[in-house]
Amino acid sequence: MTPPPTYHGRIAVTAIIAAACLITFIAFGVRFSFGLYLEPMTSANGWSRETFALAMAIQNLLWGVAVPVAGMIADRYGTARVVVVGGVLYSAGVAGMAMSDSGLALYLSGGILVGLGAAFCSFSLVLAAIARIIGPERRSLAFGLGTAAGSLGQVVFSPINQALISNFGWYDSLLLMSVVSLVLVPLALSLRGGSASREPVSDQSLTEALGEAMSHRSYLLLTAGFFVCGFHVAFITVHFPTYVTDLGLPARAGAYALSLVGLFNIIGSLISGAFGQRYPKKVGLSGIYFGRALVICGFLIVPASELNVYLFAASMGLLWLSTVPLTTGIVAQIFGIRFMATLFGFVFLSHQVGSFLGVWLGGLIHDRTGSYDAMWWAGVGFGLFAAIVHLPINDSPLARLRMARAGN
Repeated sequence: MTPPPTYHGRIAVTAIIAAACLITFIAFGVRFSFGLYLEPMTSANGWSRETFALAMAIQNLLWGVAVPVAGMIADRYGTARVVVVGGVLYSAGVAGMAMSDSGLALYLSGGILVGLGAAFCSFSLVLAAIARIIGPERRSLAFGLGTAAGSLGQVVFSPINQALISNFGWYDSLLLMSVVSLVLVPLALSLRGGSASREPVSDQSLTEALGEAMSHRSYLLLTAGFFVCGFHVAFITVHFPTYVTDLGLPARAGAYALSLVGLFNIIGSLISGAFGQRYPKKVGLSGIYFGRALVICGFLIVPASELNVYLFAASMGLLWLSTVPLTTGIVAQIFGIRFMATLFGFVFLSHQVGSFLGVWLGGLIHDRTGSYDAMWWAGVGFGLFAAIVHLPINDSPLARLRMARAGN
């Protein structure tokens, strides 16, 4: 049994968790507001919605592709160094978005640089750092706290960005967000103490861990289900503010809606973390995806109004990133935390493939049909698919993990 930490140990743990939460707060908050820039940037530069959407899609896809690589580096050399690099790339990418004068420049800055920066500041790395200092008896709750911090960033940054755009323009607003992103660098240095595992040491290699995971049916099901999360979240994040104005509602409704998503996601993430501590995580995930399908379906049926936009945002917010504590929790529960950043990185890659399609297809379909309806109904179908996929998951720890824990 692991002895309780000393007073100084508790201070160190608290500092690491606080730094981790602030990292997710900034990283999520800044990029979650990018949807507010779609209309002013496309209008000012004469771009189509697909041009902006493709840049955001590249960002999401590259984020997903690079996360497993970032996880491998973090598992070997520590999270702090990886996040420092991520903060620099993130800041450079946001500044580059402001200076982009062509679609290609936007793809390089908002797509590639921000995508790499997001990958190297990813919540999967931050949650892995938390997992190394928190025992399994409190880990799901800690994951919920880290995810809720990202949600708080969404609450704070959406109205701030809308106010900056309205008062100073999108160009100056992006430059200011670039400066804010640099704060990730000193915060990353606070994670340097988070490398002491509280679980039995494994002599398993990274290659063996990957082979074990890729041959595990439940890991593959979890990966398939997380694709749907990315599809939903990315489509709504980028296209919803403009969709709201398409309905004839004021631009502020889109900004307030994104803020409400973040606000209610704080509640949803904490509830999800607490649920995962007591009940099967796969049941929670199935319920979340089924709930998303119902909420989207209901929103499409009711009349367009500001009130219904806010009700949709609040309902979706409860189901937003509440998938993260449960999904990361299942990975840690089955395989342990030794290679958690890497293993969750590959699950997250599936999420970002879904994000790429959600963002890009949203712009493409709207430009071709003049409507987002097909994307919304696809979201309903994918939600039902994910609700079914999670039910057969066996989230029991592997035999080697149970034996190692029993021997301690």
